[in-house]
Amino acid sequence: MANTAKVSCTATNMKIETAHNSDAPAILALQRLAYQSEAALYPGHQIPALSQSLEELLEEMGQMIFLKALIEGELVGSVRAKLEGPDWQIGRLIVSPKFQGQGIGTALLTTIEMAAPEQATHHVLFTGHLSHRNLELYERRGYQRFDQKTVTLGLDLVFLKKEVK
Repeated sequence: MANTAKVSCTATNMKIETAHNSDAPAILALQRLAYQSEAALYPGHQIPALSQSLEELLEEMGQMIFLKALIEGELVGSVRAKLEGPDWQIGRLIVSPKFQGQGIGTALLTTIEMAAPEQATHHVLFTGHLSHRNLELYERRGYQRFDQKTVTLGLDLVFLKKEVK
């Protein structure tokens, strides 16, 4: 994967790059901020993205590809992925609340999809059943629902996939 990719969106001067361990504190802070809207949809439920430690994030960074979106040097988004069998597992697509709706999430998703290794046959991701904006984005990008699992009363995870092209 190229170290830097420019993708079209309405945010000016945005660039997407590979994230490094030194970015972990900023990614974790943005993750906690971005997931507040998810926490509001599922009150009383444990949201793993909100309780992840810096050590856990650094461990993930050693096992996954992490991308970051920057506008004028400011971290505004991130996404991660790894290969599990034939599936390119995409996770924690986050965008700063003040930059949402500008195409940054779509640009990050497109870029992480392009980073899938040759042996990947499907892009796979999941979100909560009440996360309508996420579901709309993924379905607009060609993802199809293939499973739904109840985690606890009031929280189902919806799994989506699409073929790697």
